[in-house]
Amino acid sequence: MEYVWAIFLILGLIFSQVLQLFSMPANWIAIALVSLWKYVYPDSMSWDFVIIISVVAAVAEALEFFLQARYAGKYGASTRGNIGGIVGAIAGAIFGAPFFLGLGALIGALSGAYLGCLIAEMPGRSRPEALLAAKGAFVGKALGFTVKTAIGATIVVISIPRIWP
Repeated sequence: MEYVWAIFLILGLIFSQVLQLFSMPANWIAIALVSLWKYVYPDSMSWDFVIIISVVAAVAEALEFFLQARYAGKYGASTRGNIGGIVGAIAGAIFGAPFFLGLGALIGALSGAYLGCLIAEMPGRSRPEALLAAKGAFVGKALGFTVKTAIGATIVVISIPRIWP
């Protein structure tokens, strides 16, 4: 029976990473599944492993926001533009979620980062400067999403050998 549960859990881990496309907490769902497995099968892995992948997931979340702010700043965004880009990305993900079978969350997050930074930068900046800063927020959000997704996939891949009996 352990093999059947292992298969279901591994499928759950893989499915959890699909949720990245919908701007959902995919890495945290993977951590919850791994923690559940550790609780049910205590000899399968150590709690240190669960803690380490939890810290890595937290770093991935922080990197997503850091890269967005870093690239917006690199392209000339002010602090106000960075905050506008981050708020815009969150709002875009929320408002975009009902569209395109949920994939609108990703589109909304990317366009929200761009528009949020652009709107925040427009007062007091020239249009080309504001557009460049918004481009940076978009590039940073896309890079942050990619890094977070790659880290989530790594968490899943290194967890599977500890789950499979």
